[in-house]
Amino acid sequence: MNSILVACSNCSTKNRIPADKQHLGPRCGKCKGVINLAGTAVPVELDDSTFAGFVSRASKPVMVDFFSPTCGPCRMLAPVIDNMARKFYGRVIIAKLDTSRYQMAAAQYRIKGVPTLLFFKNGTLVDQVTGALPEQELVNLLQKIA
Repeated sequence: MNSILVACSNCSTKNRIPADKQHLGPRCGKCKGVINLAGTAVPVELDDSTFAGFVSRASKPVMVDFFSPTCGPCRMLAPVIDNMARKFYGRVIIAKLDTSRYQMAAAQYRIKGVPTLLFFKNGTLVDQVTGALPEQELVNLLQKIA
């Protein structure tokens, strides 16, 4: 799993926050102050073993980007996904799953093409989009579930 290294705004102590825990309101290990990750949030990297549990236990809506690193449209969409993780921090959890390495979750949702974006609310699939979307269209979709 990926993580974020961020300095506390109160005491300047560097804190390593696991990406899959960034939405839980992390606190500084030294001064216990709240760490704001709005400008540094990253997509949560999921795999077949963590996908179902993460989506079902999420306290916020979740968008999962099913991608392949060899896919041209996926590579074009990647910076947009990273931007959405920062932009929607605290409102929607942005995650990604590499379908070239983990096929079970993709098969469960009958994903045949990438990029495919799945939108979950309270652990239930509420929307699905295949293809690289313009950034504003993705913002509109995320605002609907936020």
